[in-house]
Amino acid sequence: MSSRPGPSLSGGTPLRGLEEQDVLDRILPLFRPSAQVIVPPGDDAAVLATDGRTIVTTDTVVLGRDWLDAWSSGADIGHKVVAQNLADVAAMGGRPTGILVTLVADPLTSVEWVVDLAQGLAEASEGAGVTVLGGDLSSAPDGVVMVSVTALGTMADVEGAPVLRSGARPGDRLAVCGSLGLAAAGLHLLMHDAADRHPEAVAVQRRPRPPLEAGPAAAAAGATAMLDVSDGLARDGGRIARASGVVLELDRPALDPDVAVISEAVGVETAWDCVLAGGEEHSLLATFPGDVPPGWRLIGAVRALFEGEAPGVLLEGRRPQHSGWDHFGNGEGRRP
Repeated sequence: MSSRPGPSLSGGTPLRGLEEQDVLDRILPLFRPSAQVIVPPGDDAAVLATDGRTIVTTDTVVLGRDWLDAWSSGADIGHKVVAQNLADVAAMGGRPTGILVTLVADPLTSVEWVVDLAQGLAEASEGAGVTVLGGDLSSAPDGVVMVSVTALGTMADVEGAPVLRSGARPGDRLAVCGSLGLAAAGLHLLMHDAADRHPEAVAVQRRPRPPLEAGPAAAAAGATAMLDVSDGLARDGGRIARASGVVLELDRPALDPDVAVISEAVGVETAWDCVLAGGEEHSLLATFPGDVPPGWRLIGAVRALFEGEAPGVLLEGRRPQHSGWDHFGNGEGRRP
């Protein structure tokens, strides 16, 4: 397996023997406050100024289920868990304002890895213009490490309601902002010890780059439905289709460029699997009644259901065989 930079989970100074405050004293200075934070971390709770329409989402990553220490550093995990939460805020048409972080770790986890994680959280948050508001630390059984983030966002500068999955209508145009298949191709290459065949794909797998500004822009442009591509285009598109009671018809030629970007590194068949079913991309998928905003590209259309037809996603008139990621339906529930 490919190596990654940064401290490992084991070795170094174990959390066992340190007091919680010792750990906090090392990581809290890494997080910069913002003008919206009235009370920063350090009290029983933080206080954040909001406009009254607050978006809330949460996500968790688990060692051995969502990442392996062999190829992801603590900083990588910090970037990833921030990205996947902020993408959810953007998918509602909002802007992120802050995050809360929970770390549950085996006491033998090295404090150096924890500091590396905190550095990744700080870098990703600062890059997105949000702040770490606080969180929680807890011990766990042997071998267990979990990182959970709760993200807050606002609709302050977006008129109208949040963009839901249920608003797609027949005649709408289906569009995506961001890449498709890169993160999955990166995972495939890491699993086959071939990271050097496509460094960009590996970089996107380790540290996704969601187009956060595209969410509010899509809402302002009249997007009727939207979500982030976290579990694969076919599966996530199916969520819009079911919630809206429609069919999403994918345009194969529109997806050919995504396949071409990774096919030399992973092969054409695997490339199509990555594009249609690859998760952890955190690009945005949306439907629009008219023109799409800059940075978005058309990949299909929305149509009404035929008599007796179930909502879903079609490619060249057929349901894709590529199902995408499911936490409990994918064998043992293990991404790697």
